[in-house]
Amino acid sequence: MAAEHTTDAVTTAGPRILLYSDDLDTRAQVRLGVGKRLGRGAPDIDWTETATPAAALAAAEAGGYDLFVFDGEAAKVGGMALARQVKDELYNCPPVLVLTGRPQDAWLAAWSDADAVVSQPLDPIELQSTVAGLLSPARAR
Repeated sequence: MAAEHTTDAVTTAGPRILLYSDDLDTRAQVRLGVGKRLGRGAPDIDWTETATPAAALAAAEAGGYDLFVFDGEAAKVGGMALARQVKDELYNCPPVLVLTGRPQDAWLAAWSDADAVVSQPLDPIELQSTVAGLLSPARAR
């Protein structure tokens, strides 16, 4: 009698996050604050980093992301303007998290239709919790 080999392991891809900031240090702080994965046993997060608004828009339009994280303090085109644009132009736009320079800027981020706001200096616990909360519906897909 031949033994059948079945694989019960399901390969689950981690969430895909598009991260836009013209500041390399800000991008590193976000990745470090969120962590490699959302929780113990969860799949690794697949990060796509962009430093220019054109690259961020091209990546966003290509699709396949579960979350956008935009730096509201980026030079030339800030994350709030970019958030407003993708919310207006992309069908089924994923949630958008905007990083602001200070807590008082949250009202301005509301104009951008951002789904959440985290102010700098980045608190890793708040950042990770916010990202996990924004991705919870995406994980259920």
